[in-house]
Formats: sequence, structure tokens, C-alpha cells
Amino acid sequence: MLIQDQVFIVTGSSAGIGAACATSLAAKGGRIVINCTKSEEDARGVAAACEAAGGAAIVVQGDVSVDADCHKLAEAALSSWGRIDGLVNNAGTTKFAAHADLDALDAADFQRIYGVNVIGPYQMVRAVAPAMRAQGRGVVVNVSSVAGLLGVGSSVAYAASKGALNTMTMSLARALGPAIRVNAVCPGFVETGWLESGLGAAYARQKEAFEAMTPLNSVLSVDDVADAVLWLIEGAQHVTGILLSVDSGLHLGGFLRR
Repeated sequence: MLIQDQVFIVTGSSAGIGAACATSLAAKGGRIVINCTKSEEDARGVAAACEAAGGAAIVVQGDVSVDADCHKLAEAALSSWGRIDGLVNNAGTTKFAAHADLDALDAADFQRIYGVNVIGPYQMVRAVAPAMRAQGRGVVVNVSSVAGLLGVGSSVAYAASKGALNTMTMSLARALGPAIRVNAVCPGFVETGWLESGLGAAYARQKEAFEAMTPLNSVLSVDDVADAVLWLIEGAQHVTGILLSVDSGLHLGGFLRR
């Protein structure tokens, strides 16, 4: 898929991986719907960066766990540019909790995390699918996590939600082809302010541990993840239903040996 003049919705794109995806698409001439839940000022900064990179951008506030907001995002893209070519489901949330502490999570935690990480992407796909089908093509990339492959990460609820997102990726790839391709990127440890805030004082120690345990002795930048997302959009025309691990080899099991 050529990105020039194509229209993409990137959820959760006011910072981090979402912002990197948005600006990378804009640098190739894309037209981007920037989405935020609360941080509208940050989202407008990303939109400005997209325009400076050579693309076009609008900002739409909305919570993907709310179906009406998902339709609002789709309608904003259609009213601005008349089409929707791609969707990057990046919005996500978690609660940091040790996996062994079964009292650290309750039903409300699971429901909130699943609402954003699983139901949100489903609702976004449902909102954009009619336009993509009418055009005869479209692409969806879900930003998942190796947590969903390995049962690791910030909490049991987060890992479970990403496992569900991975399964849903394959299910939707079957259901929506041939017009719509659906894939997922599964990053490992990514250097973001979101993760640093969540881990607090443990961030530097965790980063060093992940660098030591992976075959490539490295962690990821947000641009590394954005590069993988862009490949699935523009360079993988015969690829659908894959779970692409971008994790410096973490999925090979170094953490088990450690």
C-alpha cells in the first residue's frame, strides 16, 4: 500500500508508540487522525509534528472503550478526507501488579483493561470496516505485546488482554479478507515515558535486565515499533493474521534461563 495521500487512524497517538507511528506515516505523505483520551495538548503537538513532516493531521478526542467514540473517529476521517485506508490500534492501558499477587487485581481492573485493550480494537475495526470494504482494501495493525505470547508483563490482566488481542487478530484476518489485512506487532521492552512512570524506581533495573537477557542485548525505541507497523502497512501485501514479535529475541526464552 502506498502511504502518500492515504488516510490512517492511529489510536492512543498523543505520545509514545502511537505518536511515532503517526509521524512516520505522515513523513510518507499520510493523512492522520490523531487520537487522545485526555491529553489534547500533547495530541496537538503530535499533529503539528505530522504536518511538519509533510503529512496532514487532525485531532479527535475519544475513548476507544466507548463504541460511540470509535464511530466518531471513523466519521472524522471520512468527513475530512472521504476514506479510511488504515487503522493502527495502539491505545492501551494496564495496572502494574506482580503476577503472584492474586489480590492485586479485581474484576473492575480486568474489565477496564479488556475494555481498552480488546473491546476497543474490536469496536474500531467494526467502525472502519464498512469504508474499507467499500474501497476494496484496507489494513489494520494491532499493537499488542510479547506479554500476550509469554504470559509476562505488567500484570496478569494485561498479559491476558494482549493474548486475547492476538487471537482476535487471527480471527479478524480470516473474517475480513481479502479486502482487509489484519496483523499485530508484539513488542518487548520499549523505552517510553508510560513504562518509566509505571515501573518507577524499578525502570532502570528492569531495562538492564531485559538488555542482558535478550539475544540482541537491547531494548526497543518507539521508532523501532513504528518501523514494524509501517512494514505491515506498506511492505507486506500478502501478509495477514501474523503476530510479529519485535523484541530483540525475548520470545526465544532468555528470561526463562535467567
